[in-house]
Amino acid sequence: MLTDKLTHPVVKRALTALDKGDAKGWFGLFTADAELYDDGNKVSFVPFFTKALGHERFTTIDKVENEGLHVYGRFHSDQWGDFRTYFKFHVDGQNRIYRLEIGQADY
Repeated sequence: MLTDKLTHPVVKRALTALDKGDAKGWFGLFTADAELYDDGNKVSFVPFFTKALGHERFTTIDKVENEGLHVYGRFHSDQWGDFRTYFKFHVDGQNRIYRLEIGQADY
């Protein structure tokens, strides 16, 4: 994954950690009570990404919006295959991610 399109430093660090399967780097960017929504459904953040890390990643970044917080691209999951997705990050005043919305993108 090329990260040159990622403009928000927290998002860039998060997606780099996801790409590398770096659990410490990934979870370290989130608040203790971070919320995760998958296609609009609230799911448990830690179990979801404990399973996903090392098995899911962006393969391309196609577009970035909302001051670098919304990322769209092609995604690979060992379990679900390849598809377009979005990640919408919500970052607090201390540069910690407190909410992440993910899902299949239609662009």
